[in-house]
Amino acid sequence: MAEYGEWNRKGATLSDVTAKKEYGVSRDFIVKGIRADKLEYRQGVVWGNPYLRVLRSQLEQYIAEQLGPDRLSRAKDQTELRKIKKEMADLNKRLVELQARRTEIEKALRK
Repeated sequence: MAEYGEWNRKGATLSDVTAKKEYGVSRDFIVKGIRADKLEYRQGVVWGNPYLRVLRSQLEQYIAEQLGPDRLSRAKDQTELRKIKKEMADLNKRLVELQARRTEIEKALRK
């Protein structure tokens, strides 16, 4: 069973689509966990597309049980690396913008 308020806590839940991106597990894997009473879920619909929402803590525990703790840690590391790379790309883009702006201002000051 979920802890009190866990469904409302930010980042405590994720959709089946997000679970595929972050952990590499399929919707069928999640459905098997639900049928085995290992995962609590809620159903939702966005723009007519149904999805499953599960608790992250339960999903991580289920992945570790079924696929091994190494698979879970590798998936978490890959997700973190993807986020870091995205943040670095965003920062590099921002740096280029700031350098261009600095050059414009320096040119204006020389006149």
